[in-house]
Amino acid sequence: MERVRGIVKDYAWGSRTAIPALFDLGESAAPVAEVWLGTHSAGPAIIGDGMVYGRGADGSEQDLRSYVLADPEGALGPDVAQMGNTLPYLLKLIAPAKPLSLQVHPSREQAARRFDDEERAGIPLTAPTRSYLDRNHKPELLLALERFEAIAGFRAPRRVADVIADLPCTIAATLSMYLREDRSAAGVRRCFEYLLSEETRPSEDEVTSLVEGCRARLESGSSPSLRADRIVSHLADHYPGDPGVVASLLLNPVTLQPGEALFVPAGTVHAYMSGVGVEIMANSDNVLRAGLTSKHIDVQELLATVDYIAAPPIRVAPEHISDVTRTFYAPVEDFELSVTDLRAWNQAHPLPGRGPRILLSLSGAIEVATNEQRITLNLGEAVFVRADEGNLQVKGVGTLIQADVP
Repeated sequence: MERVRGIVKDYAWGSRTAIPALFDLGESAAPVAEVWLGTHSAGPAIIGDGMVYGRGADGSEQDLRSYVLADPEGALGPDVAQMGNTLPYLLKLIAPAKPLSLQVHPSREQAARRFDDEERAGIPLTAPTRSYLDRNHKPELLLALERFEAIAGFRAPRRVADVIADLPCTIAATLSMYLREDRSAAGVRRCFEYLLSEETRPSEDEVTSLVEGCRARLESGSSPSLRADRIVSHLADHYPGDPGVVASLLLNPVTLQPGEALFVPAGTVHAYMSGVGVEIMANSDNVLRAGLTSKHIDVQELLATVDYIAAPPIRVAPEHISDVTRTFYAPVEDFELSVTDLRAWNQAHPLPGRGPRILLSLSGAIEVATNEQRITLNLGEAVFVRADEGNLQVKGVGTLIQADVP
């Protein structure tokens, strides 16, 4: 086992207080949007003592990516090493203080093909117009640690029509026309393309008019969907005039209470708006943005990636593996996520799972033991467990997060 520290991402949408507060720390000088624990080249974890969110690398320490590459079969196990000699998952803490971009993630096949296309075109990985940063897909599962708000996946076309029916503005009239002509996924796609395509996207004034209509419905008590109108108003506060604000009306609102989880497969349009959570995903940083951002938007690539079929958000219920551990299984081969709540030092519990693991203590103090080694994880500390270290046992008082491979 090796102690590891995470890499902080100070994206502008991040909170200065939420993740530090998890570890009883004061406000950060810069946003702490995400903390990465994995081997992705854009931010591999650091081998060394310390809290997962705390001091960064000092330039002399080994990172987890190079550590794994030095012995991939031992660190990952032969079957996982065949998947690419890196951890197949990326574990994160995430804390949006304002809404993230409206976005979608590609399939593995699309990512591999388009990454190679951008490489051949000579587009640097650091270029703002670069869409693909690796060859991997990016399905993800988010576990709420505090109340978490998001939008994800398309509403049923008839429900979209109901939500926009009485808004007295050009955008609503156009969307209503498209849905009258086609109440299928094709009609929803036409609405989405109208909002985002350069040739048809509404002006800032037109977006503002729709926002004013939503706010007027809230004030008068006549809204057909209080949540939808509140989301529009909230997004408009942060991204005035952005057509992505309107696109939120096409999507399902999601509220996760602490302990609840949401799975977002490739092709699902979504945006995280507020809260604190643990996120696990395939080892990728591929994001195709649709709006609510100042960053590059590749409209045609995005529209070709989206799944337009209406579906409710995919909430994942945990399977209770034992008295102390529950596991969230996603329909992918890259990852699974477990939560273990321990209440006593006088009883050790086997920790389910296999392969390369990352363990993160969210509270208390927990002893992790292999046949040859014991490590105590205090609040905010993490450890990487090699595949060749075998089974684990844990005891203590606290809550432990485990990322591993199915």
